[in-house]
Amino acid sequence: MKTFKNICYLAVSFLLSAACDSSLDENPKGALSDSQLNTPENIEKMVIAAYSYLGNDNYVSGVNALWPYGDLRSGDAYKGGAGTGDMGDLHLLESYVYMRDDVGYLDSKWYRQYVAISRANNALSRINQITEADYPDKNTRAAEMRFLRAHYLFDLKILFKHIPFIDETIAPEEYINVSNTAYTSQEMWEKIIEEFRYAVANLPEDNGATGRINQWMAKAYLAKTLLYAAYEQNEKHEVVNINGAKLNEVIELTAGITHAGKYRLAADFADNFLCETENGPESIFAIQFSRNDGTLHGRLDWGAMLNYPMNGEYGCCGFHSPSQNMVNAFKTDDKGLPMFSDYNKESIVTPDDLLSHNVDPRINHSIAIPGLPYKYDPEFIFQESWTRQPEVYGPFMSLKEVVLPDCPCFEKVNPFMSSAKNRDVIRLDDVMLWQAEALIESGRQAEALPLINAIRERAGKSTALLVDVQGEPTGKFRLDVYKPGENCPAWTQDFAREALRWERRLEFAMEGFRFFDLVRWGIAAEYVNAYLEVEKTRHSYLAEAKFTKNRDEYFPIPKQQINFSKKLYQQNYGW
Repeated sequence: MKTFKNICYLAVSFLLSAACDSSLDENPKGALSDSQLNTPENIEKMVIAAYSYLGNDNYVSGVNALWPYGDLRSGDAYKGGAGTGDMGDLHLLESYVYMRDDVGYLDSKWYRQYVAISRANNALSRINQITEADYPDKNTRAAEMRFLRAHYLFDLKILFKHIPFIDETIAPEEYINVSNTAYTSQEMWEKIIEEFRYAVANLPEDNGATGRINQWMAKAYLAKTLLYAAYEQNEKHEVVNINGAKLNEVIELTAGITHAGKYRLAADFADNFLCETENGPESIFAIQFSRNDGTLHGRLDWGAMLNYPMNGEYGCCGFHSPSQNMVNAFKTDDKGLPMFSDYNKESIVTPDDLLSHNVDPRINHSIAIPGLPYKYDPEFIFQESWTRQPEVYGPFMSLKEVVLPDCPCFEKVNPFMSSAKNRDVIRLDDVMLWQAEALIESGRQAEALPLINAIRERAGKSTALLVDVQGEPTGKFRLDVYKPGENCPAWTQDFAREALRWERRLEFAMEGFRFFDLVRWGIAAEYVNAYLEVEKTRHSYLAEAKFTKNRDEYFPIPKQQINFSKKLYQQNYGW
């Protein structure tokens, strides 16, 4: 089967020019007219250019990977690197209190997202001008572009809340006149939902190449967007209502995906984080990276480029360090269930701690702990010296996004390194837990129990690769499913909600989703400040850190963007 991983993701650049003298009949050499661009061949190139922005990560300018925004701000991870001044903008994300509207990292993220949207719009405007007879893929490609536009808008929405909606009907010279508050927050969700509905209605179930957007991806992303939109917020970012109709649609969409037989949970949790098993049965929508594709370094995952150890096999840079709180959250009690209230009283730091405490196996899939095998290689032992500054950020590192140095998908780009391993945006485990969440919030928590238990059952069986050089388990793995009345209290809505939220944290640890879950649920301020109260006793650099309620749920609208709009853009509440 053809795969986008093997298509060269080169941004397609076209010079557009108009003759300044009506007497000139020919275009300047090296330039193309609109009519020349509006051909099936050139439109296909523009479509690929819009796809390419999925992988246009750059560690210094607002990466597409969500870990800086979702992990550093949620208490799941510390920034890492060479102290607070190294990539200092990320330190502001983690500590909150000194965040400003002129932070360059935020402005770059905003700008890059709208560049991506402009690529989708450019392709759409030309698709609209060509007939289906001339371009048989017209409707499908239009749906793909609207899906991508909605994806880029979704990320902007969860980061900045109030954003301008710009589609292919708006001329570039009119962008400056489009307000970021032309739509309310809830109305903007509806605009994004409308995009995904169009994609669902116009995409085939099989779109030919692995990585191309299909109807299943659109249904899953529609469900995700509906779930976020269901938690209706006021201007102060407080959840004031949960929309039951939207929850019902989430349940219907996700059930259609989970019952279709097209996707299934991978047998081992590890399969979701290895090059050799990517695009597996659980992957629904993944960013396709590449290597040896005819370009200098391929299409590597630059979003993970800072997150490798500081040792001879790698070289740099020690970012994205799991927090002690995150590590401790994987402890289980004697029944194999989470320790909801007592998990953070004693810390797991060493291999011996993993053998003396009951732990969820997902800890060793997600977190590198000194003295244990790194990324499933029993002879490649992670050392504290591989971290950049353990005295500041602790001894742990993130595992899911990295690969071993002998992996065929690994490549050094001195002094950095990365890989062509895909990054999943949506997996089946996510879809199952959205379904469980919608069921619980609809008062149908009994129906959510088997979904959560299926995730836990797979996690409990994912121990085959978690062994030392003698083949012995590297932890005292103890995990059980919920058995109401037997190993846990009655499965009430409150208890089910707590179990669901805990499960999301462990299943997607270090994948960048956590902060957005907290904001969606309306608990970010209380949760993060409780986390910081303890972490300040562990890490002095967090001494002044503080989450300000009704402000820090979203980033400020970047000052440069407000200036660009000649003050048309309105700043978010609290800023």
